[in-house]
Amino acid sequence: MSPTATPPDTGSGASGASGAEAHYRALESLYASAPINAKFASQLEIPGAGEARITFDIDETLHHAARAAHGTIYFKMLDDAAFYAANSLVSDRFLLTTGFNLHFTKPVRAGRLIAHGKWISGKRRVFVAEANLVDEEGDEVGRGTGTFMRSHIALAGLPGYHQPGA
Repeated sequence: MSPTATPPDTGSGASGASGAEAHYRALESLYASAPINAKFASQLEIPGAGEARITFDIDETLHHAARAAHGTIYFKMLDDAAFYAANSLVSDRFLLTTGFNLHFTKPVRAGRLIAHGKWISGKRRVFVAEANLVDEEGDEVGRGTGTFMRSHIALAGLPGYHQPGA
């Protein structure tokens, strides 16, 4: 991790979990509470600083006319995984995607996909993170890199951001 990033507080909270762990769980809660995520069978996990993993199920309801998953699904999963990897390092503000470069490598028709997000670099205000998307056979089906910037939106003020024991 770069010394220019701002990691979350690592002190213990009321529940005994570290400040970082409480922040990760609160981000997972925030993801689950977003109205858009009610439309998709997906789950976010933040295993550690600068990392995120989203598990997502694809079926025919997400297909384009040629009977494979629409590109919006690739973008959503990759952007979300990279975003949450970056926001895991920022405990006070919500980040915003300012740019995202996406590469499709294989069509997907059905099954479980996993998007792995990883923080690459960042300063106090701008962060760079990447994500890759892997199918059930372990093949990479897409990848992307995004830039994310601190907003003026306080995480603590968002209804879905709930830290355990708070």
